[in-house]
Amino acid sequence: MASFDACRTKMEGEGISQSAISAFESTFNSLVSGNTGMIPESTISPSPDLVSATSINLEADTSLLSQTVVLKLNGGLGTGMGLDKAKSLLKVKGDDTFLDLTAKQIMKMREDFGTNVKFMLMNSFSTSSDTLEYLQSRYPEFASEEGLEMLQNKVPKLDAKTYEPATCESNPSNEWCPPGHGDLYAALVGSSRLEALLKDGFKYMFVSNSDNLGATLDLKI
Repeated sequence: MASFDACRTKMEGEGISQSAISAFESTFNSLVSGNTGMIPESTISPSPDLVSATSINLEADTSLLSQTVVLKLNGGLGTGMGLDKAKSLLKVKGDDTFLDLTAKQIMKMREDFGTNVKFMLMNSFSTSSDTLEYLQSRYPEFASEEGLEMLQNKVPKLDAKTYEPATCESNPSNEWCPPGHGDLYAALVGSSRLEALLKDGFKYMFVSNSDNLGATLDLKI
């Protein structure tokens, strides 16, 4: 079976956290073992007693918002939509992008509940610059908030035949790619952001994609 050693060396050379390296090693081992990651439909069944959100009859406790983080996963490029920048910068209503509408949702929540709900973005090395520049120009109050951005990790692209790290001498940045939204947990641990949030008294985190405007924090849940 192909060895992970070359990937480990390359990632360590970039200063990538051990949590991210371990997560990628697990994925690498699944790949080289022939595991497709597919789950046959015949092996699963619907949950028999899933609770419906409409059945939850609780009075919203706004005090919980001081312990809550709203995090948007913002690591994807909009290349499939004709963009060469963050997908959240695609205009979806008039001149408003996904990022505009997300910022306005957070601002409205803060206004309605009278509390400064913490907002975070998990950007990738491909979306960080575009996103922060856009926020600075349109919503400087967000751009200046401490701990706004958490960078997700990056992993080496692999040669499809040898499973060795791919090389691109003309543009070494092309040798890397974001590992996907599942990197959230490794990024939280490896960046020490989880430790900092817990130290500051945060207990809850609402997570959704930056292009999912229908996903908003529900205090009942």
